[in-house]
Amino acid sequence: MSTITVLLVEDQWLVRAGLSALLKEFGGVEVIGEAGDGREALELIAKLRPKLVLMDISMPSLNGVEATRLIAREHPDTRVIVLSGHAGEQFVLDAMRAGAAGYVLKGSPPTELSLAINAVARGELFLSPAISKHVVRVLTSQGHEPASSIGQLTPRQREILQLIAEGKSSKEIAQLLDAGVKTIESHRANLMARLGIHDVAGLVRYAIRHGLVSADE
Repeated sequence: MSTITVLLVEDQWLVRAGLSALLKEFGGVEVIGEAGDGREALELIAKLRPKLVLMDISMPSLNGVEATRLIAREHPDTRVIVLSGHAGEQFVLDAMRAGAAGYVLKGSPPTELSLAINAVARGELFLSPAISKHVVRVLTSQGHEPASSIGQLTPRQREILQLIAEGKSSKEIAQLLDAGVKTIESHRANLMARLGIHDVAGLVRYAIRHGLVSADE
């Protein structure tokens, strides 16, 4: 298994140092850079191309949610795990809607962080168990679309919708389906237009309600 390269983004130096020391104990994980805010993180990602970013939310200059949004847009091959002391529903939902692939509470045990890193590196989504059920409930209770709308989708669109809901990037989907990235992006745009859904969180809710993915995954 290849080494998982990680960029730490945390404005508190001692917290960052503690995380760096902890990650060195995890097998197959290498910290290749550290940043104190979102803007510095974007600069380092462009240079270092880490596999994962561990991102704090509350930071000066550019907060973690906005930095995550920019990373998802500008560096889609780099996945973000938000590591935060905020367990509030809105913090979690905002982070996931911005493009985060994981959300881990700072009070979680080290084993949970290790699980999150490995899951997200495999292309999966990860939420701390303390918040996952609550957030999934909110996601599945928001928004409404016609029950028959799943029938509007072609088999290929449903396949792509499931992969999106499982947290796969357009590049990963293109590789899996032996298609071009632009083709997958076109399918994604057509999906959103056809369903009247305009963000990835909405697609996840839709996929859960229609049984394309499990709320427990």
